[in-house]
Amino acid sequence: MKYAVVTGASSGLGADFARNLSARGYGLILVARREDRLKALAEELSTPVEIFTADLSRREECERLGEFINGFKVTIFINNAGFGDCGSFVSSDIKKEMQMIDVNVTALHILSKIALKQMEKNDERSYLLNVGSSAGILPAGPYMATYYASKAYVVSLSQAIACELQEARSNVSISVLCPGPVKTEFNDVANVNFSLPGISSKRCTSYALSQMFKKKTVIVPGPMMKLAGLVSRILPRKICIKITGMQQKKKLHG
Repeated sequence: MKYAVVTGASSGLGADFARNLSARGYGLILVARREDRLKALAEELSTPVEIFTADLSRREECERLGEFINGFKVTIFINNAGFGDCGSFVSSDIKKEMQMIDVNVTALHILSKIALKQMEKNDERSYLLNVGSSAGILPAGPYMATYYASKAYVVSLSQAIACELQEARSNVSISVLCPGPVKTEFNDVANVNFSLPGISSKRCTSYALSQMFKKKTVIVPGPMMKLAGLVSRILPRKICIKITGMQQKKKLHG
């Protein structure tokens, strides 16, 4: 059976990716820290499910996951684990920021390499989907500086890998999902209130997978975020960053 790996699968986008892929007939390897959430999700799904609890902010846990998936025919790998934080750079919690970089950047980097090496051994089409953010296609994000920088890394890395895979005529394609606001638990973890309406997690993941299977490199759900990306390429960077900062200030709790 073909398997799909989904990190950050305990809620939000990760859980909806799992539901969608199970409906398509894929076995699932669900990865997150919260085992109870993963078990509850597994009971919903109609295909075989493996639960792998891990703290992906630790490199050895990423490597342990790589060893575990060696025993399965993985043809889809979704790097969904990640989180954000909101506040001025001077006042934000350095420990939370470093953990954010460990998960959003380091873990994604390690797991992308592990997944690509394993899936290139498959004798069929395989897919790597990195979950970025609209933050990654904008110049910078005052009051969410570290988060924006981490997602810019995800977008840049994914686009570069996509070029390499295309030139090598690899059986693996890579996509990066860059949504705007999505109705998930992200808000609470990041300590924000979105100033713009969010799309549903189910709609976001369904669109992302449809575009992933078409081998689209940069996936931006919704016309509003597509327009924002276009405008950011036209406006001077300084003005774009100022506008983004104004929007970020509206997200701060209190």
